[in-house]
Amino acid sequence: MTAVNLLDFDLDGLAAYCATLGEKRFRAVQLMRWIHQRGEADFDRMSDLAKSLRAKLAGVAEVRALPVISEHRSADGTVKWLFDVGAGNAIETVFIPEDDRGTLCVSSQAGCAVGCRFCSTGHQGFSRNLSTGEILAQLWHAEHSLRRAGVSRPGPDPRVITNVVMMGMGEPLQNYAAVIPALRVMLDDHAYGLSRRRVTVSTSGMVAKIDTLREECPVALAVSLHAPDDALRDELVPLNRKDGLAALLQACKRYLERAPRDFITFEYCMLDGVNDSDAQARALLELVSARGPAGRVPCKFNLIPFNPFPQSGLKRSPMARVQAFAQVLMDGGLVTTVRKTRGDDIDAACGQLAGEVQDRTRVQERLVRLPLPRVGASGRGAAAQQRG
Repeated sequence: MTAVNLLDFDLDGLAAYCATLGEKRFRAVQLMRWIHQRGEADFDRMSDLAKSLRAKLAGVAEVRALPVISEHRSADGTVKWLFDVGAGNAIETVFIPEDDRGTLCVSSQAGCAVGCRFCSTGHQGFSRNLSTGEILAQLWHAEHSLRRAGVSRPGPDPRVITNVVMMGMGEPLQNYAAVIPALRVMLDDHAYGLSRRRVTVSTSGMVAKIDTLREECPVALAVSLHAPDDALRDELVPLNRKDGLAALLQACKRYLERAPRDFITFEYCMLDGVNDSDAQARALLELVSARGPAGRVPCKFNLIPFNPFPQSGLKRSPMARVQAFAQVLMDGGLVTTVRKTRGDDIDAACGQLAGEVQDRTRVQERLVRLPLPRVGASGRGAAAQQRG
């Protein structure tokens, strides 16, 4: 008989499991604290658990960590782990230390079925969804291994990881049933105790699931936008063909009614000559303005320098072009940041997470497409060319 993995449970699930053993809810609280706050996997070391409960758990339950295939540390302090999730699949998880926070980028799937043109994970295809336990095992290992290595933060808070972003391999909302209990553990004061503002789900734009997340567990929301119109976004983010930008922006507007932050973060990968012209920046301003399909959408833009990989056929926008694009957005009144590239010397930067995926989706056949339309070889766009 396979032992039950206690990492698969949020507090309610753990309480229900304890009830099957004839134990009360407070035992689940004790277990949650030992597992997630202290990083303990050995029931015999959980000293305030009744010996009778330890005996019941022995052999039928476990805290099942993911085997670590490799750990790489960047010159900038970024750490990347490659975890074995079985059957030839491996996932990647990245810790990004900064002065005021420690952010963990967590994977939700082995591979990804969305197939965004600029993402190396998508070019590997898709194998399967991760379980709740496999999602949480990434946070569990990272938090407690970093503590054991002596990593700490200023102040009395013992946590090394202060922020979690579901931006690793996979589309989190395509694995909704496993992601929600994992989010609840991240937020639970008996576990990691993170605030809703410090847990972010990043989605390619699954409209129905955004609405469900709004009702069940509203955390910070980031949306991978990457284009100002449906024609281009259909090519860059194939998921757009289902609902389109108007429906996506309307879902974002609804989400803000329950969101812990008063804005949506739009992620925008800067692709040379594809989506980086001044005209496209002005189109983005129009898209989220009062004249847009959803009316004014309170938002900030996070511009992401593209991290090239051979199969993409795409190039990174020059930094001067990124800055000019950002200036158009800022002049239009939008808060705009340019993501600092971190961990690129260990392939841990945004869009580079690839792991190892036993593809079940014939991705290489699906990704054979015509070249993307170009807005100008220099990336300056039609308006710049006309002025020249």
